[in-house]
Amino acid sequence: MDNKPILGVIGGSGLYDFPALEKKKDIVVHTPFGDPSSPIIVGELSGKLVAFLARHGIGHFHSPSEVNYRANIYALKSIGVDQVVSISACGSLREDYSPGQIVIPDQIIDFTHKRLRSFFGEGAVVHVSAPDPFCPNLSNRLYQAAFNTGATVYKSGTFITIEGPRFSTKAESNLYRKWGISIIGMTACPEVFLAREAEMCYSTMAHVTDYDVWHTNEKPVTVEMVIEVLKANTKIAQETIMNLVKKLPEKRTCGCKNALKDAVMTQRDLIPEKTKEKLDLLLSKYL
Repeated sequence: MDNKPILGVIGGSGLYDFPALEKKKDIVVHTPFGDPSSPIIVGELSGKLVAFLARHGIGHFHSPSEVNYRANIYALKSIGVDQVVSISACGSLREDYSPGQIVIPDQIIDFTHKRLRSFFGEGAVVHVSAPDPFCPNLSNRLYQAAFNTGATVYKSGTFITIEGPRFSTKAESNLYRKWGISIIGMTACPEVFLAREAEMCYSTMAHVTDYDVWHTNEKPVTVEMVIEVLKANTKIAQETIMNLVKKLPEKRTCGCKNALKDAVMTQRDLIPEKTKEKLDLLLSKYL
């Protein structure tokens, strides 16, 4: 693209349906890892280009385990996006993180087991560093943008990603609480790690929709609960993105942009040409 989007947003298909988004157009992207969940919707907010991708497809037909996370991240990278905000639902594993509130997590645990977690392989061994999986710079800006909407926002928390698509048992939920985990969801992994492999800044705006199933005084989580809170919070999410875009710098100063600098283990001349071609967008500056 001639003009690169300043921000990529991954979330529900209704997120970009608001009046402030101007000059909208669909971009269909094909990647070496398959097709993304949906066309990318690109439009202008406050005169700046923003890209939106519906994680589960427009109409929500991809299960969390079926989402092509690699294609989604690669597609955004291919049109020039280097900063990504994920909008997602989550269950609370803490009494003080209540439904309707927002969490900007700073740590994550990957408890999935069926998903393709990396772009690399096929003769290219890459070990990316991820002690702080969410970009601190972007997360700080996202927190402030959400706080300025008047919503109740928490700046930290550990997010566990379970495989799904079912919700947790009470035993599982209580185990996660004993581990000190704050919130639970089904889509943050491997998305966050793929973004790091793609040298993109990534942060999550997690909307608390329920208390999972551990809370004895609250009803267990249902789809109805999740949808109800997400609909109520759509305006907050949209206002947050607008606030963020207005103050988001185009040049990054964090280490995300060089995440692969010392991560490639394979001797360069041993990487197959077919693999080099497939990974050119990600690895070209290091090969």
